Amino acid sequence: MSESAKPRSRFPAALHQVAPSATARAGTLRPQRPLHEAADDARRHVAPTGLGLDGDAARVRMVMRLQQEGVRCEPVLQALRAVQRHGFVDTALAAQAYEDTSLPIGLGQTISKPSVVARMLEWLFLGESARARGHLGRVLEIGTGCGYQAALLAEVSSHVVSIERLRPLHDMAHQRLSALGTPRCRLLHGDGMLGSPSHGPFDSIISAAGGEELPEAWLDQLAVGGRLIAPALAAGGRHQVLVVVDRTAQGLRRTIGETVQFVPLKSGFT
Repeated sequence: MSESAKPRSRFPAALHQVAPSATARAGTLRPQRPLHEAADDARRHVAPTGLGLDGDAARVRMVMRLQQEGVRCEPVLQALRAVQRHGFVDTALAAQAYEDTSLPIGLGQTISKPSVVARMLEWLFLGESARARGHLGRVLEIGTGCGYQAALLAEVSSHVVSIERLRPLHDMAHQRLSALGTPRCRLLHGDGMLGSPSHGPFDSIISAAGGEELPEAWLDQLAVGGRLIAPALAAGGRHQVLVVVDRTAQGLRRTIGETVQFVPLKSGFT
């Protein structure tokens, strides 16, 4: 669940319609820390306290910065105000929790930058069913990571199904979300490329990892009126872009957003 700190355009980035393609192939993950190290991280985690950079004032300042950059979706802003990002990172990194930066969470993964999370959630709210409901409906998240984005999604949806392929991260997220009493959120340990057909269809699908193409399973589980957003390789295969797919009564409509860099999507689970 990571993206690089590349320069990016201001909100909202342009989206360009393209014809959808058919197949999906997996990439490979970056080098990972041993599994026991991430498990140790989860066991020793204690939520930071205090009034410094890990407090309410820092979170409010983070949200104000995002507003200045163009985030206008009030439910997303409210979720960002409500969820304590510092509770999802190691205590040693709590002072950086509300900076616009990705932070390591173990196993070569990171918690995504607040600006990237805000942008992707805001784009989900522009989907047909989300506009009609005023919330994201039933959500499928690919790549639970530390659980921060799942907590945000639970604030703006009717139900969240979040899949993580790495067991120590799944356990870490489960521990943190359970401690917070996060409602309407079901965490699964499994292969995110397969989605979760038994819990679908989904009104919103969001991925924190990108393959060469979007898995057909995700498209099949997207409800009519629903919207999917995920990184994928751009034409030519030299860089990733955010891809938005809307399922209409007439079929799938695909649009392309800005350049990003997330960890490659990988099949299977450990």
